[in-house]
Amino acid sequence: LPLVGYIGVIVAATLIGIWASTVVVERLRIQDPGVIVWDEFVGQWITLTPLLIWTASAWWILVGFVVFRIFDIWKPWPASWADRKVKGGLGVMLDDVLAAVYAALVMAVLLAWRGA
Repeated sequence: LPLVGYIGVIVAATLIGIWASTVVVERLRIQDPGVIVWDEFVGQWITLTPLLIWTASAWWILVGFVVFRIFDIWKPWPASWADRKVKGGLGVMLDDVLAAVYAALVMAVLLAWRGA
């Protein structure tokens, strides 16, 4: 997909994730249940967005996975704030989206630095 289409898919997937996560959270009565992994998929897609700008080998997908996992576990502010304060489906998605934005920025810097 071109960059605009890719971003459109990410926005649509995020909105679907908020809706679906809201339904699951309400039914299970658990905030951010482990059975929801859609937020991880969307986070990974956001992290890999710089690969549409820089041509790079497939190894960069693995780098992106590791970078996203680091930020998803670390949850620097405001991802940590969203994880603690925002509830429901929006909370499930938001902390991962914010962590993924950090990861995408790191990916962009790495790709630019490596001249990929």
